[in-house]
Amino acid sequence: MPRAALKRTGTALDDADWRAVTARDPSARGRFVIGVVTTGIYCAPGCPARLPSRGNIRRFADWRAAEAAGFRACLRCLPKADAAELTAVAVVRDAVAAIEAAETRPTLEALAQRAGYSPFHFLRLFKAQTGLTPRGYAEAVSARRLAEAVAEGAGVAEAAFAAGYGSLRGAYAAAGGITPGRARRGGTGETITAAFAESPFGPLLVGATGRGVCFLGFAEPREALMAALRRRYSNATIVADDAALADHLAAVLAFIERPRAGLALPLDLQGTAFQKRVWDALRRIPPGETRSYSDVAAALGRPDAVRAVATACARNPVSLAVPCHRVVGKDGGLHGYRWGLPRKQALLEAEASGAD
Repeated sequence: MPRAALKRTGTALDDADWRAVTARDPSARGRFVIGVVTTGIYCAPGCPARLPSRGNIRRFADWRAAEAAGFRACLRCLPKADAAELTAVAVVRDAVAAIEAAETRPTLEALAQRAGYSPFHFLRLFKAQTGLTPRGYAEAVSARRLAEAVAEGAGVAEAAFAAGYGSLRGAYAAAGGITPGRARRGGTGETITAAFAESPFGPLLVGATGRGVCFLGFAEPREALMAALRRRYSNATIVADDAALADHLAAVLAFIERPRAGLALPLDLQGTAFQKRVWDALRRIPPGETRSYSDVAAALGRPDAVRAVATACARNPVSLAVPCHRVVGKDGGLHGYRWGLPRKQALLEAEASGAD
């Protein structure tokens, strides 16, 4: 729906509601929702996203009225979620923070006790929210720490044991075959232009070399996205220039709004030969369709490489442009996605809707 049409829906905020929105008052949740006409997104009053101007906000009694007017639910504040769902989200976010902060991998029992649930119930909550078991998430954290440490110059043995691996064999398997020398190069001699924009999924960061886009991330704080870019290209010179990448940013934002239209960007994909083969295969999946990890492995003539395909998807540096969100479990279920399973689901639903 055009923005002008959205602006004619709902009602303007009165002073009391505006105060609740600016204060991000959690007690206002459930009393009304706000639609932001510039993005077409509706939020709960306590949403942590950047505050829009008052003139761009429309008030609705509930989420049903907002959706009837053409607005879509915010994926940060989850305005449709009930109290139980919000509690589950908070529990899993706390567990994820605990895993990230721990020097050694916490056990399922320890995480469940922290959350106040039985191990079985906690495992179900965690997997429903992240698509991974706590152990699987912890292994991904260890793999990331290993790659970062090696890129910063640490020896493989030192980095492996610091990251929580019990053997070098396990560390090399997690590294996907990338040698320490390759990791340490980290963009040496490269100049990467970086640019930010605000998207329906939160902050969006695009990084590009002279050959094309080499990084695309979203849905995290700006400082976290920039830190991820610097970790991946630790030896590169990174220059912030929003204007230089304005066309790339506009293309990504248009894709998020209408994903069936496709996203054509010049890309500079840096990875192993096998990773590049996987990423090329993902780009051949049409919008509105999905493939399983085993489907992708079979298409590459490597039916035995399902785990390697999953690893390549997890290390995709240009999400959306290389649509790893179109890869699902063999049972059709959604599994790990760096930017959050709700966003993966939203992209797939938009692509499947037929809107173009």
